[in-house]
Amino acid sequence: MNFLSFLPTGILILNIIFIVLLIFFERKDPTATWAWLLILTLIPVLGFILYLFFGLTPKKRRVYQRKQQADELKNNRLKYFKRTAEEQKAGFDHLEQSIMRLGIQSDLPAEIGYNQLKIYKNGEEKFKDLFQDFKKAEKFIHANYFIINNDQLGNEFMRILTKKAAEGVEVRLLYDKMGCRNLSRYAIVNLEDAGGEVVSFAPFVLDINYRNHRKNVIIDGQVGYLGGINIGDEYLGRSKRFGDWRDTHLKIKGESVDSQQYRFLLDWNFASGDDLLAEEKYFPEKKYKGDSALQIVSSGPDSREEEIKAMFLKMIYEAEETIYIQTPYFIPDQSMLEALMLASRAGVEVKIMVPDRGDHPFVYAANNSFVGQLLEAGARCYHYTKGFLHSKTICIDGRVLSIGTTNMDVRSFKLNFEINAFIYDRERAEYHDQLFEEDLKYSQEITKELYENRGWTMKLRESVSRLLSPIL
Repeated sequence: MNFLSFLPTGILILNIIFIVLLIFFERKDPTATWAWLLILTLIPVLGFILYLFFGLTPKKRRVYQRKQQADELKNNRLKYFKRTAEEQKAGFDHLEQSIMRLGIQSDLPAEIGYNQLKIYKNGEEKFKDLFQDFKKAEKFIHANYFIINNDQLGNEFMRILTKKAAEGVEVRLLYDKMGCRNLSRYAIVNLEDAGGEVVSFAPFVLDINYRNHRKNVIIDGQVGYLGGINIGDEYLGRSKRFGDWRDTHLKIKGESVDSQQYRFLLDWNFASGDDLLAEEKYFPEKKYKGDSALQIVSSGPDSREEEIKAMFLKMIYEAEETIYIQTPYFIPDQSMLEALMLASRAGVEVKIMVPDRGDHPFVYAANNSFVGQLLEAGARCYHYTKGFLHSKTICIDGRVLSIGTTNMDVRSFKLNFEINAFIYDRERAEYHDQLFEEDLKYSQEITKELYENRGWTMKLRESVSRLLSPIL
C-alpha cells in the first residue's frame, strides 16, 4: 500500500472533522450552516476551499470583534453630539419617532441632525458636484470607497485628490482591497508622494466576506456624500455590458456630516492604527443650516446587531400605505421576507424594483426566486429594463426614506460594512417616490402569469440560487 491509497479516506476524515467544527462555530446561524454543510458534503475538497474564501472563519470574526470592542470604548468619548434623545424626537409624529428611537439606541448612537440635502439619480450629477467640492476643499478630504477602478473616472478622481494633497489639504483615502483590486498602484504612490495618506481596510484580501462596502466622503467637515455610486466609468453609464446606470446618492450639508465623520474616523483608526477622534478640527462648527432631519446608521461585523436591517424592518412594520424598494440584490433573510409579505397582505402597497439582469452569478435567479413569493402575497415587482439598477433605497408612506450602501440581501445585512441615511423629510421622500414612478416607465412588471410561465432552466437556477442564498 502507498500514500495515495489512503488519500480518499484521509480526505473523508478531514471533511467530517471540518463539518463538526463548522456546526460548532456556526451554530448561531443555522441557515448558513446548512448551506455550507450541503456544499462540504457534496463537494468535499472544493467545498473546503470555498469555505476558506467565503466562510465566516473564527480568525476573521475575532478581528472585527476587537474592532467592535474598540469602537464601543471610543464611543464613550463621543462629545460632538449634544441633543438628548427626547430633544431629538421632539416635533415628530409617532411613526417617525418609533423609527428614530431604534436608531438612537443603536451601537453607535444615530444622532438626529438637520441638513440641506441633494439626491442624485445618476453618476454624472454626483461626480460633477463631488469634484467641484473637492476643488473647493481648504482643510481636509476624507474618502472611503468600496470600488475605485483604474479607468478614466478613477484616474480623474485620483488626480484631483493628488492635486489637493500637493496644495496642502489633508487627504485620507480608505479603500477596500478586494473591491479596489484594479486601483492603480501608480496613482496611490503619486497621492502619497504629494502628502496624502492611503490605507486599505480589510486584511483578508481574497475573502469575499467582511468587505468595507461603504461609500463615504467628508469635505472640511461641512459637506458629506454617501450612497450607491462607486468610482468607475460604469457608474457613468459607459459600460457596454450594462449601459445606462441608474443609481441613487446623497449630498449632505449640515449637522449630520459629523456622524459621517465619526464613522469614517472609526474605520480609519482601525485600518491605520491612528487615533484621530480626539481632533476637534474634524468636527467644526457648521456653515450650513437646513431643515431636513436624518440619522446616519452604520452596521457590519463591527456592530453587535444588524442595525440597518433592524431599521428597515421597523420601517416596513410601521408602514400604513406604501413601501417602495429599489435594490440590485433582492436576497432577503426570512425575517425581511415575512415582514414584506405581511405588509402586503395587510393592504400596504408594496412595490419592489430589481434589475432585469445580474452582475454576479446566481443573483438574477435568486432575485426571481424571492420575487415569486412576494407576488403570491400581493406585492408588485418590476424588472428595470433601461440599463442596470444599482439604487439602494426604501421609502414608506412618502414620509421616511433611506438612501445608502445597503442592498436588500443577507450579505449587506450581516457580512459587509455599510452606511445609510434615514431621512425624515416628506418633501425628499415624495421626491424619491416620483423618481420611482419615473423608473416604472422603463420597467416591466413581473406578473404572476409571466412568472409562472418561466422556463424550466430558470426554475432550476432559482432552486439552486435559493438554496445557496444564505452564503451568496
